[in-house]
Amino acid sequence: MGVLLVGLLGVVSAWVVPAATSAGAEAATTSAHHSHRYSATITYTQGGIPHILARTFGDAGYGYGYAFARDNICVMADDYVTVEGQRSRYFGPSAGYTQRGNGVSVTNLDSDIFWTEVQDSGIVERLRAERPPLGPGNQLRSGVRGYVAGYNRYLRDVGGAAGIRDPACHGEPWVRPITVRDAYLRFYQLCLLASSDVLIPGIAAAAPPATPAQAAATMNVQRAGRLIAEGWRRAEGDLGSNAVAIGKAGMRDHTHGLLLGNPHFPWIGPERFFQAQIEVPGVVNVTGASLFGVPLVLIGHNRWIAWSHTVSTAFRFTPYQLTVVPGHPTEYLYNGKILQMQPRRVSVAVKGAGGTLTTIHHTTWWTRYGPVITSIEGIPLPWTAVTAFTFRDANATNFRIFNHFLKTDEAHSAHQELHILKTYQGIPWVNTIVTDDTGHALYADIGTIPAVSDRMVAKCDTALGTVTFKLIGLPVLDGSRSACNWANQKGAAVPGIFAPRHEPYLWRNDYVTNSNDSFWLSNPHHPLTGFARIIGDVRTPRSLRTRIGLIMTQDRVSGIGEKKGFTLQAMTHEVFSNRQYAGELWRNGLVSLCNSFNSAGVIPDSSGVVPVGGACSVLAKWDLHENARSRGAILFRRFLDHLFPSGTAGSVVSDVGLAAYWKNPFEVSDPVHTPNGLNTLDPQVPIALGDAIHDLDKAHLPLDVPVERVQGVERHGHFIPIQGGEADPNGEFNAISAPWTGGTRGEGNITEGSSFVQVVTWQGHNPCPVARTILTYSESTDPTNPHYDDQTKMFSKKRWVHDRFCTAAISSDPHKRVLHLSGT
Repeated sequence: MGVLLVGLLGVVSAWVVPAATSAGAEAATTSAHHSHRYSATITYTQGGIPHILARTFGDAGYGYGYAFARDNICVMADDYVTVEGQRSRYFGPSAGYTQRGNGVSVTNLDSDIFWTEVQDSGIVERLRAERPPLGPGNQLRSGVRGYVAGYNRYLRDVGGAAGIRDPACHGEPWVRPITVRDAYLRFYQLCLLASSDVLIPGIAAAAPPATPAQAAATMNVQRAGRLIAEGWRRAEGDLGSNAVAIGKAGMRDHTHGLLLGNPHFPWIGPERFFQAQIEVPGVVNVTGASLFGVPLVLIGHNRWIAWSHTVSTAFRFTPYQLTVVPGHPTEYLYNGKILQMQPRRVSVAVKGAGGTLTTIHHTTWWTRYGPVITSIEGIPLPWTAVTAFTFRDANATNFRIFNHFLKTDEAHSAHQELHILKTYQGIPWVNTIVTDDTGHALYADIGTIPAVSDRMVAKCDTALGTVTFKLIGLPVLDGSRSACNWANQKGAAVPGIFAPRHEPYLWRNDYVTNSNDSFWLSNPHHPLTGFARIIGDVRTPRSLRTRIGLIMTQDRVSGIGEKKGFTLQAMTHEVFSNRQYAGELWRNGLVSLCNSFNSAGVIPDSSGVVPVGGACSVLAKWDLHENARSRGAILFRRFLDHLFPSGTAGSVVSDVGLAAYWKNPFEVSDPVHTPNGLNTLDPQVPIALGDAIHDLDKAHLPLDVPVERVQGVERHGHFIPIQGGEADPNGEFNAISAPWTGGTRGEGNITEGSSFVQVVTWQGHNPCPVARTILTYSESTDPTNPHYDDQTKMFSKKRWVHDRFCTAAISSDPHKRVLHLSGT
């Protein structure tokens, strides 16, 4: 790409955009004392993917910010309002939003209280000011300044909010130029996604007991612990992914590696991915995707390595239970001494009736560990006369993450990537899966994880923590003793987190995988054990999605003839094969059960009985896939939705409370294939099938309705059908999630699932990686943008974008457009 522009103007359409000077646009300052002049070239290829060529990191950030804002300014502007603590000012205090990345719903007032406190505390400024490796280096600082300038430049070019075409924010006063602080606040928001962000409602609601009843409140720890565990699993279900790294022994050519990256992330909101290539010649050349607002490639490939991430099972925070001083609810004991909680008062501007603004003052309470909370996942943790709860967040001081990703973007091998992981330990809530051009495959869960050993938990866990630790690996530690502080380990990047030697990783020359279960079966030939329970569990059942991924991968690695060893084509087929593993395990048993009701003609449901109709035949003829034209998949999916509690996913399928549905139990000696079989003697099984039949009848859908009629998204008034299905408990690798509405289509629009999918490898002595990608929901959230649904239509038909990384590939793209951008 470095020589892409030589002679380019003679062969492609190109346009030059100088600094905005049109009437109504904010005047650009040219003084070197007030602004920096940037320059970048953006070449757009198929799917609207921008390839940004720049001389410096600042220029690269400028091009990225402009390209990103052009496609997604409304969604991102809304999120900048969030991190600025201004939602109540513009949208009112009682309205709210759902954090799509973790599933937690937050009122605007609670959100503003949290984010105003973050700003008032100065934590982001302090982290920015740190020197590397703790704080951002000069290249990153320059890139962020450029990103902000590029974002604001686009807003100037269109004449501000009034010139934005997207109706979601056209003319809205909350669409404004951003600052460098706004950019870093967004980065901080993403760091906290699986920790403090989840606890925002509990932080905002925390207040000392004001009545005798509150002071004397009690808690059923068994019930509370169980509900917290269930809530956390629901939150986990909103973040997921698959990733497979194939080593050279698993490849047909036995030479190079191959990567599948398949994150299951929201299709709505700021946790979407944006795809781009960034090149600063001689320094970095990387392509892939980033979460909105991050001008670095977070998953993707460069010349030498390809990598992806999956959400980790490791907890990045721990609650603490405090011993409150009797009669003084804002004082607590620590090693026998009395410590005073710190009140932090914030002021939030609130939009009232008629648009008038008033100010609400609110106090949050802080301890030596962090803020006091009165709930986790909506489950009350009462602040009483004798106890209160707080938590410590390992990511609260983590800006190492950005150094990690910049170094990853520049890395030359999987071994170098492992060194980067160990050096920064900046990864906030994901596993890392990597391969390289020489055929090494790496799995690692090395990052920011509290140094809480099982031995510490045995000494420090509370009654509530005993329940949550057993169920999900989350302790609730005794906050009255210094012995229960996180350990400071030699070799750790910062105090309080595990050193890399106590975090799991695995090298293989055949393959490693992860689908959001723990590290244990990254490769069944080499199970990983000996790590703290807070990181993940071992010798327990895996999700069906984990199991089908391992089965498909192993079958290809150990196949015969043309089916032995991976190729690019084999992996693109695997990820979109749409096998439904729950169906493979249970369909036959369910058909037998269904047939037993044929003579009566009815089957029980939750409210009585329902006609069996043709359900047995439909299930028997189902192809056990969730392709567009698969018939029977929807009926079986509704059966699973009724059999398993609402919102459960992943390993919940294997919990003791659901073990009754398995005919054959889990065997630790065969964890890939057990448990299996459907226990048709359980009375809930026929009722779940009856409820599924009732659902389709009520929606006036035939029992053999194909997937393509039910599952998809509306774009420009047209329905785009989408293949795939629920990740878990269905065991569908190509995860697609949409709510059942019971309307004329049965389901609403897709809300999450496969997002930026990449398959990357190398061939022969060609220095250019060979890759296929698809951004399932397309590059833009703006319905007036031509790239609002183009890749979605391709995904509907299992089509891929041919990755264009090297100069010749970019210059030969028939869809290319070139933008020369310069200014402030």
